[in-house]
Amino acid sequence: MTATAGSGGAGPGGAANSGGALRRDRRVRGLWVKRFLPRTLFGRSLLIIVTPVILAQAVATWIFYDRHWDTVTNRLAFAVAGDIATVVAQLEHDPSEEGRNWVLATTARTTDLIVTLEPGQILPDEPPVLRGLLQRTLGKALDERVARPFAINTSVAHEWYEIRVQMAGGVLSVMSPERRLFTPTSYIFILWMVGSAVVLFAVAILFMRNQIRPIKRLAAAADALGKGRDVTNFKMEGATEVRQAASAFLVMRERIQRQITQRTEMLAGVSHDLRTPLTRMKLALDMIGTMSEGCDPEIEELMADVAEMEAMIEGYLAFARGEGTEAVQPTDLSRLLNEVASGARREGTEVTLTVESGLTLPLRPNAMRRCVANLLANAGRHAGTAWVRAERRNGAIEIEIDDDGPGIPAAAREDVFKPFFRMDRSRNLATGGSGLGLTIARDVARSHGGDITLGDSPYGGLRAVIRLPL
Repeated sequence: MTATAGSGGAGPGGAANSGGALRRDRRVRGLWVKRFLPRTLFGRSLLIIVTPVILAQAVATWIFYDRHWDTVTNRLAFAVAGDIATVVAQLEHDPSEEGRNWVLATTARTTDLIVTLEPGQILPDEPPVLRGLLQRTLGKALDERVARPFAINTSVAHEWYEIRVQMAGGVLSVMSPERRLFTPTSYIFILWMVGSAVVLFAVAILFMRNQIRPIKRLAAAADALGKGRDVTNFKMEGATEVRQAASAFLVMRERIQRQITQRTEMLAGVSHDLRTPLTRMKLALDMIGTMSEGCDPEIEELMADVAEMEAMIEGYLAFARGEGTEAVQPTDLSRLLNEVASGARREGTEVTLTVESGLTLPLRPNAMRRCVANLLANAGRHAGTAWVRAERRNGAIEIEIDDDGPGIPAAAREDVFKPFFRMDRSRNLATGGSGLGLTIARDVARSHGGDITLGDSPYGGLRAVIRLPL
């Protein structure tokens, strides 16, 4: 009973382990196969079209050659061997000179074979060396029909085969034209197959390129829209499914643009509605402070609250507006970074700038200027010294901003990009800001198709990297 229970308990576990190993093997094989498959839609579509054609042609070629060599070539070879066997039999039946001359003349006239008899000659004792499928087929026919020692010479003349057969009185030399042993239909068939395949592949390539082109245009339009660029000359074309995707893209673009417009209009109204009561509150607090002999602590706190609310509203409006209406234009990044660095130096931040020459790419200049300025302001607020480097790297432009401040813990490097998140929990705007600087910076970078990542700086502080695709 114990042994049976143990066996029963181990069985399912062993089956599970075996099933897991089988699934892993299949996964590994699948990854190995995918490594050799085309990665583009054009390549995969062409592979789907070409593979059945190649298989069909391979099967047809194999069947043709099999039947061709088994039927036509065998019959031609056995016909020549049969004629030689007939000549040998007639020469042995009537060995006289008159009979021999009649046999040779009749053979040359009726069989296209040139036959001569070499008296006293003996073939070498070595077995004949048969190269190629045709010689092997002819050798097999001579063994069956003639049944005498023979030799085959293919270099005696162009398009002629010499077949030497050992007889009792000498060697019978038979010159056979190549057309009696070989038919050119194989070459014609191969040329036809290769020619038709080339034409088919050319048509397939042209057809697939025309089908892939609308998909590539749709992808380019989606990429441009994701980077905040205007997509004005895009139109629906291609197959029905591609047109459906293009139609959905156009509807999505209209919805996004409508949402941006509605958000901007709403924020304009919110800006006016909120700034008016804040202005009245500031004036009232100023009047109360003027009327009273001294400034009460309560009034100072209210004024600080109003200033904080005003700064937060301005920051929120700048974040929500997102510079979405600014047009994209070719921008000299070196000039832009120099302007931002000069502004940071005026604010008291020591900036060291290193920019690779010739960095020009399509940007929203004001938005990108604000993105870099926010990062430099963050470095100046917490460190006082910043190092800025811009260069091409791995198909993109990377802008590195280092400082020697306290940095940001690794666990909080994603949280600082959230709106209104502040590392300094106090309400002092001078130390913590409004909590929107990094949020706006990442929003601008992503609107250009890039991103911002944070890491450790070699100077001991924080490193912010802006990556912009070329």
